[in-house]
Amino acid sequence: MPAPTFDSLSAFRALLDALPAPDAEALKAASARNGMLTKPPGALGRLEELAIWVAGWQGREKPVLERPQVLIFAGNHGIAARGVSAFPAEVTVQMVANFRAGGAAINQLAKCFGATMAVHALELDRPTADFTQQPAMSEAEAVAALRTGWDAVDPAADLVVVGEMGIANTTAAAAIAAALFGGAAEDWVGRGTGVDNHGLKRKAQVVTEGLARHTGLLGDPLQVLRCLGGREIAAMSGAMARARAERIPVVLDGFIACAAAAVLHRAAPGALDHAVAGHQSAEGAHGRLLAALGKEPLLALGLRLGEGSGAALAIGVLKGAVACHSGMATFAEAGVSEG
Repeated sequence: MPAPTFDSLSAFRALLDALPAPDAEALKAASARNGMLTKPPGALGRLEELAIWVAGWQGREKPVLERPQVLIFAGNHGIAARGVSAFPAEVTVQMVANFRAGGAAINQLAKCFGATMAVHALELDRPTADFTQQPAMSEAEAVAALRTGWDAVDPAADLVVVGEMGIANTTAAAAIAAALFGGAAEDWVGRGTGVDNHGLKRKAQVVTEGLARHTGLLGDPLQVLRCLGGREIAAMSGAMARARAERIPVVLDGFIACAAAAVLHRAAPGALDHAVAGHQSAEGAHGRLLAALGKEPLLALGLRLGEGSGAALAIGVLKGAVACHSGMATFAEAGVSEG
């Protein structure tokens, strides 16, 4: 049966309102199995919770992770011209070429954990509008970007990691976070690619101006995405939503990916139940954003690269959780006394 699709923000919103839940019977069966495995209760800590969580979305007592998919989306931002990044916008194009040639960190991590990887560049020659002057995207542009992400997900995947590349996108992500959760621009902006103190002030000023420009639309999370986001951020939102529609677990990456996730979180309560935070990055406000999403990170290694790198590393944690849950013997099978 083909997946549903959409041609407007209102139609996308309707899909979010009809997202599936995990399989209750699978959750019950996996939990019961976990209680019979050859280990003291709770001895595998959070790995036990993660395995049961995957089981619920896969609808099976013994989940497997054999077909992880890494999706990278790239976009350019009009606000880059405001000097909010330590690197010029041309770097986005150059890094996409590096991804496609297999030379980036995410290529190595995807290979390491047996994930397929696809890169989607979204109109890099046509940056979004400067959101301090007008909406970053028209509705048609936002829908097209959401559709790119939606269509990129492989329904046969059993885990999805979504990453990004886009010079100036930490500024767009900070604006989205401030619009969705409140607070001053200074609470959400960080050093991103490594801007100095003057650059940090410029980022805060750009975010403040963007919030003021679009104040009348900021009560609607999808309008927040359209007015303040970027094509790659919208594509990530679309991919995360499609994964949920297919009951595929998602691993969230850093600050920018979590800003894309936050749009879904605010648009439809429970929309991120299929998502786990892969890591907490070194970007200053990522911890604050994870707290707003109610997500506890699996890793905290000081990463600030983006590209889906922290989430890809977390594939190993999830694979370990599933391998133990599905492969371990029960006390009865092993002939071990339960004590």
